[in-house]
Amino acid sequence: MPLIITILVLYVALAVGIGIYCNKRSKTVNDYVLGGRSVGPWITAFAYGTSYFSAVIFVGYAGKFGWNFGVASTWVGLGNCVIGSLMAWALMGRRTRVMSKHLDSSTMPEFFERRYLSKTLKIVAAIIVFIFLIPYTASVYNGLSRLFEMVFHIDYSICVIAMAVVTAVYVILGGYKATAYNDFIQGIIMLIGIAAVVIATLGQKGGFYSALVQMSQIENTSGEMAGMQGAYASFFGPDPINLLGVVILTSLGTWGLPQMVTKFYTIKNEKSIKSGTVVSTVFALVVAGGCYFLGGFGRLFVEANENGQPVSGFDSIIPAMLEGLPDLLTGIVVVLVLSASMSTLSSLVLTSSSSITLDLIKPMMKGKLTEKKQLIVLRAFVAVFLIISVVIALNKNALISDLMGYSWGALAGAFLAPFLYGLFWKRTTRASVWVSFVFGIGLVILHYILATMGLLKGTFLGFTLASPVNLGAFTMIGSLILVPIVSLITPKMKKADIDRIFSCYDKKVVVQQREAITAGEEAIAEVSASGAAAAAVPAGGTAVKTATAPKQGGPNKKKKKKKK
Repeated sequence: MPLIITILVLYVALAVGIGIYCNKRSKTVNDYVLGGRSVGPWITAFAYGTSYFSAVIFVGYAGKFGWNFGVASTWVGLGNCVIGSLMAWALMGRRTRVMSKHLDSSTMPEFFERRYLSKTLKIVAAIIVFIFLIPYTASVYNGLSRLFEMVFHIDYSICVIAMAVVTAVYVILGGYKATAYNDFIQGIIMLIGIAAVVIATLGQKGGFYSALVQMSQIENTSGEMAGMQGAYASFFGPDPINLLGVVILTSLGTWGLPQMVTKFYTIKNEKSIKSGTVVSTVFALVVAGGCYFLGGFGRLFVEANENGQPVSGFDSIIPAMLEGLPDLLTGIVVVLVLSASMSTLSSLVLTSSSSITLDLIKPMMKGKLTEKKQLIVLRAFVAVFLIISVVIALNKNALISDLMGYSWGALAGAFLAPFLYGLFWKRTTRASVWVSFVFGIGLVILHYILATMGLLKGTFLGFTLASPVNLGAFTMIGSLILVPIVSLITPKMKKADIDRIFSCYDKKVVVQQREAITAGEEAIAEVSASGAAAAAVPAGGTAVKTATAPKQGGPNKKKKKKKK
């Protein structure tokens, strides 16, 4: 215990120290929210990865879905790697950075306002961000506090409050840069910790091969493959349909989450995008792949009750798997989960407070809110958001996966399609954005009410209707289908506005003409110059007139250069 406490104290001291260091370098709103858009590739990639994975993944999702799907839950980690990281960076990284800079937007709601020319869209989006990031934040507290309760035997509520205080200190002091620098350190801890924990945990069961043999001897008690032995060690597991729902929610969801997308706003340059793509993908492969792979062996460590469920609940599975580790590894696990959770919490509270301050409070003040006052309000809302999240998290009975499912389903269901199409497709209309907002939020609220009343039972096409995870996956896919359909049947935006918005992607090319033309060739050159120049200039380039040399015998016989 002294060793674990020492490691923990050193880590917290480092996090707070970084916050104090970055406080002096966060003098403007741009510095505080976006780090001055000058963050390097490694820092950005680690900030993206550590915001992606938290105690929700490690404790909640890895435990529950590892139990439900066995070793096949590793597919979720692979989906996070390929879809949630590699494809997200490759498709959205550069375009998000370029257009957000061109439109001078610091938040996702501000992007909607300036891309679709609607202040109302910004206000509604900011309210959605603030409300639906709260349950996700509460789920992070929930997962972290369960682990701390197991290790330190400290009351759950004390863990939640202490976590909120530490996060508040360094986010309020240092803003985005403090968050990003801490994320880098936290990311390194997560990479080392996951690898060590997976090896040590499976070592308790004789290693990977021995553990896999033991998994193959467990009989499935639910689903279409009920009674089948070896389902939990099979390639796609006992329930591949609902496994697909988890992959979609946790992988595609990152494309529409404001705390993830705004990481692209801060990219420093073109080179950073390429480096960030590689680093982020490798990070996701190790962390997400390792978490879900580990969770797939949960049935070897926790007993099932008469209903086939873990005796102490899904959120107790991962903590139970870690109880037999040596003290040093337990300390690493505690710091690992603390790192993952603090990075996600800091990203969530910064995103929420900036949306409320810049998208709601600042417009209402009509120019009366100075730069200094904006920073004060930003920091105040960091505290407000944390307090509300703590109150919700104190409900210990709330299931981590349900909280995250509703949060991601609402946010990504509302934002993913209009943001993605808005980057690529000029035809996307304002009306389609409203339809996506109503569809995503309305469906989540309706599902929550019906599920609470116990009216959602059974399956549809193999998907469990009562699952918030499947709901989230459905809202994302549905919005991706609805937005283009609605855009094609609703009025276009003005061509002049669209051309101005998308002008940031035009690549200007300047061509120099170095050849001098003699007097005898002058007449021919004048006839063919325009056609030759046009043929030599690529699409989107700048046409250049061919320079004409002076007549022979003139005072100036030097070659002339003319460029446009």
